[in-house]
Parts: sequence; C-alpha cells; structure tokens
Amino acid sequence: MASELVPFPAPPPVFQVALFTPTPKAAKRVLEFFTAQINNDHTRKAYMNAARRFAEWCEAHKISQLADVHPFHVAAFIKYLQGEFAPPTVKQHLAGLRMLFDWLVTGHVLDVNPAHAVRGPKYVVKKGKTPVLTADEARELLDHIKIVRNTGRREDGTEAEEPDLVGLRDRALIGVMVYSFARINAVLEMKVRDYFVQGRRGWVRLHEKGGKEHELPCHHNLEQYLDEYIAAAGIAGDPEGPLFRTTGRKTGEQQPMWQQDAYRMIQRRARAAGIKTRIGNHTFRATGITTYLKNDGKLEYAQTMANHSSPRTTKLYDRRDEEISLDEVERIVI
Repeated sequence: MASELVPFPAPPPVFQVALFTPTPKAAKRVLEFFTAQINNDHTRKAYMNAARRFAEWCEAHKISQLADVHPFHVAAFIKYLQGEFAPPTVKQHLAGLRMLFDWLVTGHVLDVNPAHAVRGPKYVVKKGKTPVLTADEARELLDHIKIVRNTGRREDGTEAEEPDLVGLRDRALIGVMVYSFARINAVLEMKVRDYFVQGRRGWVRLHEKGGKEHELPCHHNLEQYLDEYIAAAGIAGDPEGPLFRTTGRKTGEQQPMWQQDAYRMIQRRARAAGIKTRIGNHTFRATGITTYLKNDGKLEYAQTMANHSSPRTTKLYDRRDEEISLDEVERIVI
C-alpha cells in the first residue's frame, strides 16, 4: 500500500544505483528526497540526472561506497562536467548534489556533505536570452488572429459570420502572458474562476511556482479578450473547468491545453503574421515587461507584477538597451 503513495509508476533509475543505495536506510532516504522533498517535476528530473551522472562517474573511477566520496571527488566531477555542459547546467548539477547530500547527512546516512565546499563555475547573467518582440510586432500578431469566421451568405446577400472560438482562445491566451507578465504554466493552470470581477474591473489569478497565488487587474484589452472568449466558449457556468482548453476535434473531448499545445499555436500564429523572430512561450512575458519599462514603468512595479523575488530577475527581461546598441551600430556609415 505504501508504494501507491509514491508518485512514480516505477522506481526511478537513480534508486537502483548501488552508490546511493548501500543500505535500506539510505535507499529510503534517497526515495524521500526525490518524492517528499522536491515538489517541482522539472527540478526533480534535473536533480535525478545529476545524481545518475555522478553515480556513473564514480563507478567509472572505482568509487563504490558512498562513504568514500570526498570533496575532491565532487570537485573532479564538476570539472569533468565543465567540459561537457554549459555553466548553468553544471551549477544545477552541483546544487542537486549538495541538496541530496545534505538530506543524507540530516538523515544520519552520511557524516559530512562532500559537495558543501565545492565551488561551481562562475556564471553572471546580465541580460536574458529569451527572444522579445517589439510592441508593434506584438500588436500585429494579436490583430492578425481572426476572431470571426464566415459561415456562408444570408438570403439578403450579406456574409454570415460567427465567433471563431479558436482565434478568441489564442488571442486571450497570448493576451494574458503579455498584459500580466505571466509564465505559460501559470496561464495554462488557470480555471474559469481565476478570471473574476473586482471593483468593476476584471482580474486574473495566477498559480505561480511554489503554490503561490498572484492576483492583478487586467489591462482593458485583456479584459475584452477574456470576456469575448468566455462568452463564445460558453464556459462561464463551469468555474472549476480549465480556462484554456483544446477544441476536442481530435479526441472528441475538450482537455486542458498543455505547454506543447501553446508552443505549437504560437509558432503557427507567428508564421501567419509574418513574424520572423524565433519566439516561444516565454517571449510574451519578456515582451510585456520590456514594453512596460520602455513606457516609463518602474522596475519595482514590474517585479511585483511579474511575481519575481528579486529585481535582478526582472532586469533580465529588460531589453531597452538593445535599441541603443542598434542605433549605435547604424552610425557605421560605409
């Protein structure tokens, strides 16, 4: 019965590695680390990869006992990773090993943490790499999405039209990311009830990392996008249902959209609008923040709106200096 509580269909490969499972107590402690201690699926997967790679490295270097792992072994492993991966990936591996070893120390499996004193590679990021659209490009993309479709001609010869549900949905989804600086996962996790009226104004409730809820008022454009989409979809009476859902044309049943669905939709809409910038889901978060700051918005307010814990993170999305660089480059008149 206890195994039914473990959120894995089978024990992950790292649990089968002898280095981290020398005793039943150690194996249980490792299992608890990856199940009870880490809640985020992406973090869990990354830390499992770090533990697996370290175990494989130790096996290749004839280190079979967990108690035989010393700081210089971890340092040598990190040095090896630096020749294989980029600095952010190396630092993530080191962070995962530190946390795992700390967990084993507090569980009295190890006496000391061999990764505690090991330093990772220096990596300073002053500007993010997420592609950003200009305000004009973002406006063009939104305006290019058709929100009505022709259904034929009436008896009087005029064209009959009806709302294009897919277009309304896609415009509203992109609008939430642009106007609320929301992460794609937070948008896709929204229920119908997460768009609500407060003080005669539409608000959105976003479910961010770590189970945090973040509420903020809607831009008037976003309010219009959501109102029109919800009315056309007829989902106002389903408050617990997903706000953004598939059409159900392939499966016969509407399902919550996944991140891959949103990515494919964005690529399709960008191509149709003639946008050549290689954009992704995160582009609209960065575009919204950059546009806000460019229009004399304050960094501290942008930080709050984006739900960042540090202004340094918000600053990574600020691409105003790219326009300055371009202006200077154009001074090279040859």
